[in-house]
Amino acid sequence: MNDTSVVFRAGADGYASFRIPAVVATGRGTLLAFCEGRVDGPADHGTIAIVLKRSTDGGRTWGPLTVAAANGDGLAGNPAPVVLDTGRILLVHVRNAGHATEDAIRRGTVGAEDGRRVWVCHSDDDGRTWSAAREITASVKRPDWRWYATTPGHALQLRTGRVVVPANHSLAAGPDGGHCLLSDDRGATWTLGYVDDGDGTAARVAANESTAAELPDGRLYVNARTMPPAPAPRADAYSADGGRTLTAPFRPQPGLTGPVCQGSVLQLRDPDLLLYSGPAAPGARARMTLRASTDGGTTWHPAHTVDDRPAAYSDLVRIDARTLGLLYETGDGGPYETITFLRVPVAPPARPGADGRADVGSGS
Repeated sequence: MNDTSVVFRAGADGYASFRIPAVVATGRGTLLAFCEGRVDGPADHGTIAIVLKRSTDGGRTWGPLTVAAANGDGLAGNPAPVVLDTGRILLVHVRNAGHATEDAIRRGTVGAEDGRRVWVCHSDDDGRTWSAAREITASVKRPDWRWYATTPGHALQLRTGRVVVPANHSLAAGPDGGHCLLSDDRGATWTLGYVDDGDGTAARVAANESTAAELPDGRLYVNARTMPPAPAPRADAYSADGGRTLTAPFRPQPGLTGPVCQGSVLQLRDPDLLLYSGPAAPGARARMTLRASTDGGTTWHPAHTVDDRPAAYSDLVRIDARTLGLLYETGDGGPYETITFLRVPVAPPARPGADGRADVGSGS
């Protein structure tokens, strides 16, 4: 049976709203659930900090709220955590002035110092405390980019050791584009990887909020929310060189239907399964659903419907060999009432290779 726990609830712990979840599992087995703690209300601007809760029992219970990154009365948001092979946890995120709205940043009426800037901090004690943040904007943001967002959701470290943080940006002319941040020295220095500036058409999809996974063959699979007037709410792309370039621009992914909304991908190794989480109701942020691919994201099939309630942003994590974790926005009256954690059983195929699928949400 699935285990559910409410991690963050709107109005609790001194924050009017909690949005934008991200979750990782540390080398010690601790789960770290991040999100934006919004002090004054649900708006995307204002006084916003990246807050955190820890779980040492696989997501059944959670410790007290702590602050991982803050920006005074401004915004620190879009948490993109990644657990390194050294045990260090990096937290890449963005900052801007509290008065700077997304619309103003996109229109270019906000000065560079008040606009979107990129920062990184780290923890060496399993997420209990965090270093002072260090700005990396000059290395990963081009001068003509206005809006800028890391992920949202977890980042990843490839088998080569490279850290990849999916991201998106907007240009002065208006269209959004996808890009990624790369580090080959575990976060000491950063560079830009692929950059794909779309125009919202079928030929050049405007990629927005992005998520990525490393496939078993070593390729990087990137999945993104699209911006209108794209022909599908999701798009995807591949990289054969660890995120340095894309093999082709983002293309519409018709197999992932639902509203325009952020989603998360996670590659399982045993069983070999690529998972996607996101709301599946047509035209509404509701019906959080897990979908699976056995061909590296080319095609998708439903794997597990979480429930039919309102639901929005989410992030996926592997808890152990038989359990998957889903951290997602949901509520009875609307999708932003809570950020809830769900433990989902994962059972391998009864006969390996029988159909290439595994049961998600129906095991024990």
